[in-house]
Amino acid sequence: MKLLFIGGTGLISEAVSKLAVEQGHELYLFNRGLRNEWAPEGARIIQGDIRDREAAAAALEGYEFDAVVDWISFTPAHAQTDIELFRHRTRQFIYISSASAYQKPPQHYIVTEETPLANPFWQYSRDKIASEELFMEAYRSSGFPVTIVRPSFTYGDSMIPASVNSWRHPWSLIDRIRRGQKIIVHGDGTSLWTMTHNTDLAKGFVGLLGNSEAIGEAFHITSDEVLSWNQIYAAIGAAAGAEPILVPVSSDFLAAFDKDYIGGLLGDKAVSSVFDNSKIKRFVPDFKATVPFAEGIKRTVASFESRPDACTVDAAWNEHVDQILAAYESAKPTYTAIKFGSL
Repeated sequence: MKLLFIGGTGLISEAVSKLAVEQGHELYLFNRGLRNEWAPEGARIIQGDIRDREAAAAALEGYEFDAVVDWISFTPAHAQTDIELFRHRTRQFIYISSASAYQKPPQHYIVTEETPLANPFWQYSRDKIASEELFMEAYRSSGFPVTIVRPSFTYGDSMIPASVNSWRHPWSLIDRIRRGQKIIVHGDGTSLWTMTHNTDLAKGFVGLLGNSEAIGEAFHITSDEVLSWNQIYAAIGAAAGAEPILVPVSSDFLAAFDKDYIGGLLGDKAVSSVFDNSKIKRFVPDFKATVPFAEGIKRTVASFESRPDACTVDAAWNEHVDQILAAYESAKPTYTAIKFGSL
């Protein structure tokens, strides 16, 4: 197939790009050329900025594709641009939504594609929901060939996944564990979660490309392995070669201390999420996630260690964690939790 990925060099998309090329597809990447070290050999680069609609249309003039994937569409405005740009340029358009769009708090801890979409805690998720609605309306009214994919927490060589870590300097968590400093685990660490290696997600994702039966449908693609957050941090510690010193801190307290945690915790990781992958397995019968987290995180740590320039430590984040721990120890009896009605 002839494929176009908008972006294509990020955490999730680089694994999909690599697998698509390995399977013999003709892959074009449309991006600004800032991360092309993650582009697979054989991919063709079209340099441009999808946020500049007119310039993007000019750069794509004359191209048609079997499938287009926009990895960097986050708002309804981005979605509308995609609909206008690709209405007559592709047989299938895959929109990357998010599993955080599913109902929070959930009615049931097992999530299917039929779980309602509602997240009062996180604007990011509400924008994904609104974008899905735009695409589906375009599908219903004019046949826009959309397929929706909702990844959950996906990691790989460039991501050390945790509920509390530095986003820009993820090695900070490994450094802190190895130095014997305390690590925050939200809640009591017993809520259930699903970690998915990007190479596993790629297998299900590539199986949807060019699949006409997937048009008008939505899918999540995750591992079937279910772990508590205590188990997740234990596996990260084992990969780091040191046992983490875990301090349970209430998610409500974290959100009250820093509003940046409202979305990522109360709107996502604070609640148990176990994904039923029956639907993706029906549409892609060969799909099976095969990388257990204990193995995958060892690969991740090894990848960082092979790239010393990636092993950077965020001093401001370390100070932030210490401030949270000090405040929690002193305020445990008296802090006021964020309630739904106060958002």
